[in-house]
Amino acid sequence: MSQHYDLIAIGGGSGGLSAAERAAKYGAKAAVVEAGKLGGTCVNLGCVPKKVMWYGANLAHMLHDAPDYGFEVMAHDFRWPELKQHRDQYVGNINSWYHTYLSDSNIDEIPGYAHFVDAHTLEVDGRRYSADHIVIAPGSYPIIPPVEGAELGITSDGFFALEERPRQVAVVGSGYIAVEIAGVLNALGTDVTMFLRKEHLLGKFDAMLRETLMGEMLNQGVSIISSASIQKVERIADGTLTLHCSHDQEYGGFDQLIWAIGRLPNSAGLQLENAGIEIDGEGYICVDEFQNTNVSGVYALGDVTNAPQLTPVAIAAARRLSDRLFGGMADRKLDYSLVPTVVFTHPPIATVGLTESEARDTHGEAVKIYQTRFTPMYHAFTQNQSQMAMKLVCVGAQEKIVGCHIIGMGADEMLQGFAVAMRMGATKKDFDDTIAIHPTAAEELVTMR
Repeated sequence: MSQHYDLIAIGGGSGGLSAAERAAKYGAKAAVVEAGKLGGTCVNLGCVPKKVMWYGANLAHMLHDAPDYGFEVMAHDFRWPELKQHRDQYVGNINSWYHTYLSDSNIDEIPGYAHFVDAHTLEVDGRRYSADHIVIAPGSYPIIPPVEGAELGITSDGFFALEERPRQVAVVGSGYIAVEIAGVLNALGTDVTMFLRKEHLLGKFDAMLRETLMGEMLNQGVSIISSASIQKVERIADGTLTLHCSHDQEYGGFDQLIWAIGRLPNSAGLQLENAGIEIDGEGYICVDEFQNTNVSGVYALGDVTNAPQLTPVAIAAARRLSDRLFGGMADRKLDYSLVPTVVFTHPPIATVGLTESEARDTHGEAVKIYQTRFTPMYHAFTQNQSQMAMKLVCVGAQEKIVGCHIIGMGADEMLQGFAVAMRMGATKKDFDDTIAIHPTAAEELVTMR
C-alpha cells in the first residue's frame, strides 16, 4: 500500500523545494524526493560555490590594482585548498539547514531516485508513494561530448571537486559556465585556453556584451581559439592532455580539460512513459504556460522543461504553481518575459529583455538604441583599464525600454532595480526623469543621450 500526499516534488533543488514549501504553507501534505544533496545544482555545484570562487577571483584582481591606490602589497601565496575548504563548509551548512527547514515545515524527505508507476504513483527504492499532484523538477546534468578520450576531461561538477589549482587548463565551451570558470581560473593564476565551436562567447547575448567580454578576457590573458571542433583528447607520456581539433590542429600541455558545452534534462530515469508524459527530442518535458504536462495532475518546471536555466526562474515557477494548486489563485503563472540574469565574469554582465538584434527582427525601424562605453572611476588610474559598456534598447514613439544590457564593475548589483522598472513599462523618458546618483556607474543609465 502506498503512502499518499497532496503534492510530491521529484527533485530537492530550487524548484522542487519551493513547490513543496509553498504547498505546505497552504496546509497541503507535501514530500520531496531527492537522491543526492538537498539544494540541487545551484547550492552544491552551481550558483553558490561559483559565487564564492568569483569573490576569490575578484580579490585577486583587487590585489593587482592595490599598488595603483598607494598600497604596498607584499608577495602573497594563494591557497586553493583553503578556499575550497571554506567554500565546502559554507555549502554544507546550507545542506544542513534544508533538512531542518523541511522538518520544521512538516515536509517529508524521501531519499532515493523516483520513477513513475502510473500518473499518480511513484516508486522510490522499492516503496510506492501516491499524490494528487506530482511536480517534476529533477534539474539537468552537464554534457560530455561523444569524442574519443572525452572521459579524460571533467565538467563543472569536477571543477568544484578540484583539490588543487590546475596549472594549465583547456575550457571547451562559450556559454555561462565556460566563461565563468575560465575567468575564475585565470584570475587565480591558471593558464587558461578557451575553445569555442563558433566565433563568439555567449552567442545568444547582445553583441555589445559578447564583444566587450571577448576583449576583456583577452586583455586579462585568456587565450581564445574560435571555430575549434574537438575531435580527440589524448593523454601523452608526460601526463598532460593534448586536444586534436579539426583541420589537423593540436593543442597540448594541459593538466586539466573542462567540458562546459551545455546541459541536458535529468528525465531519462523517471520512466515517464509509464504515466504517458510527453517529452521533446532532447528529453525536455513539454509543458504549457501553467507548468502543466499533457497528463492531468502532473507538472514540470525548471531545467527539465527547457526554461531559462536559472535558479530564480525555477523558484518563481514553483511558487506560482503551488499558489494555483492550493492557494486559490486560478490564473497564477510565471511570465517568462523580461527575465533578468547576471553572468559572473570579470567584469560581470547583467542583462534583461531583448537584444538589439532581437528587437530589430521584431520591431524593425521602431527600434532606437542608446549606448555608452567608458572607463569606470575605479579603473581611472589603474594599470588594468577595464571598460564598462551599457545599452538601452527602446521601441516606438514612447521609447519603451525593452532591453537593458550592462557589462562592467558592479553590473551584477545594478540591474535588479532597473528590471523592476522595465517590468512596470518604463520608457526612456522615465529613466531621463530619474535623478542620477553621483558618482556611480549606474547613473549612466539615467543620463544616456
